[in-house]
Amino acid sequence: MGALLMFDTMTLTKIGGGLFGALLILLLGKWVAEEIYHMDSHGEAAYVIEVEDAPASGDEVAEVSIEELLASADIAKGAKVFKKCGACHKLEAGANGTGPYLYGVVNRDIAAAEGFSYSGVLASLEGNWDAEALNGFLTKPKTYAPGTTMGFAGLKKPQDRADVIAYLDSLDD
Repeated sequence: MGALLMFDTMTLTKIGGGLFGALLILLLGKWVAEEIYHMDSHGEAAYVIEVEDAPASGDEVAEVSIEELLASADIAKGAKVFKKCGACHKLEAGANGTGPYLYGVVNRDIAAAEGFSYSGVLASLEGNWDAEALNGFLTKPKTYAPGTTMGFAGLKKPQDRADVIAYLDSLDD
């Protein structure tokens, strides 16, 4: 019989049992992970980081001015949307984080947060953070200030931007 390797039925049963057991654990593990981490079972996410989508062809949306949106802005919703910003920005004057503090940012000079080292792009911008400038920056920071080190993709919804701007403006009262 030479070098022919022979298995008895018990060895084949053990190998088959091991393979099928591993497959069972893999399938059960996937099911358990889906139950634990599935979003529908946990309610609303604390914050969502939006990423850029491909533009829809043929969908033209009428532009609404930021002033019109600010007239109907909801400060409470703005506080909720601000959670996306809260990972990098603080609301206490002088408390810089990864980004500059945002207390009193509405109508403050651009790149004027005390104690924060701005990127060259933002430091070179003139003017102040009025509603129009904040709206432009929050739409897509990399487009408003090409070369900025801010990695945030932006807020797609104009009403979300207006709500955040109204919320930030309300803090300075």
